[in-house]
Formats: sequence, C-alpha cells, structure tokens
Amino acid sequence: VQLVESGGGLVQPGGSLKLSCAVSAKLSTVYAAGWYRQSPGQERELVAAIRTASDQDYADSVKGRFAVYRDNAKKTVDLEMNKLKPDDTAVYYCYIRPLGEENYYWGRGTQVTVSS
Repeated sequence: VQLVESGGGLVQPGGSLKLSCAVSAKLSTVYAAGWYRQSPGQERELVAAIRTASDQDYADSVKGRFAVYRDNAKKTVDLEMNKLKPDDTAVYYCYIRPLGEENYYWGRGTQVTVSS
C-alpha cells in the first residue's frame, strides 16, 4: 500500500491550503482514513479522521476551519484547511486503516508552513 501526499507549502496566516493524498489501495476496503501532523519537538497528533461522510473526527484546534474528504472512486483523501494559523505549521501525514486490520499505513508527509 502506498500513500503519496501533495499540496503542502508556505501560506500566510488567514490563508488556505488543500492537501491531497493518493492511495494505491481500494478505499472501499478502508475503515478509516485521514491526517495527522507533527511539529518539531511534538508528538504526532490526529488532525482529522473520516470513516463516512457523516462520521468524522477533528482535533479541537481545527474544528470549523478544516474539512476532510474521501473519494473512493478516485482513491484520494483530501484535507481542506482554511483560516490557517502559525500553530498549524507542521508536517502533515496521510493515513489509512484497512477494514479488519489494526495496522495504519502512512504517507511520507508534506510540510505546511504558516508564516508572514
């Protein structure tokens, strides 16, 4: 299983970015997918998880600003980020958890930097 993230970069505070994750596995066989992030010196933290369009979780710090989507046909998992803050600066990692497995599969990460 391969996951490849794209869409990171430098953005000013208050700006927006969209991250995309291309997944080699069939997303219809994936129980959960989403995004974690990790800042220097910090533990990796869950940003957003999606099981179905109506079953999602978000970190309190991003609620109302970020939205996660999965497209089983295109085999992508996207993260739309709005009203970005400097505290959102981190490496963002896409993950999937297949049905019937405890394992998580990870992408290599994409850097997001929020700075003026």
